[in-house]
Amino acid sequence: MARIKQKNTAKKSTNQWSQTLARQLETKRSKGGKGKGGKGKHLKGKVRKEERVKKKTRRWRPGTVALREIRRYQKSVENLIPRMPFQRLVREITQSLSVENIRYQTAALMALQEAAEAYIVNLFENTNLLAIHARRVTIMPRDMQLALRIRGE
Repeated sequence: MARIKQKNTAKKSTNQWSQTLARQLETKRSKGGKGKGGKGKHLKGKVRKEERVKKKTRRWRPGTVALREIRRYQKSVENLIPRMPFQRLVREITQSLSVENIRYQTAALMALQEAAEAYIVNLFENTNLLAIHARRVTIMPRDMQLALRIRGE
């Protein structure tokens, strides 16, 4: 008996996840029939729990979301620290330092918050530069300590 050579033909590639999902749905539909005592029947327009297709959640590549957040925060002009927790912290610190109750104007608290945020942002910028200098992209506590030491704090 002579063997015939088969030609290799290109197949259209599809998403493997959708193929396996389609196979699972097909087997579940074929298993559920009228002989199951009513379990296989389903009402018009309604879908059984097994047949519901869960949408796959979107996964971004590492670093993509971080870069998007950096761009968003660089564009924004609002304060990053929430106003009320910052005010409570300032009042708590001043109460621990002085006996009398000190009152603040809103503008004074806003100025304190702006200054605190500018300080923190500048410190993190320097820390990031030190991490890059060490050929890393992740900042570490030692970078922060070195940045503070260079500043003289």
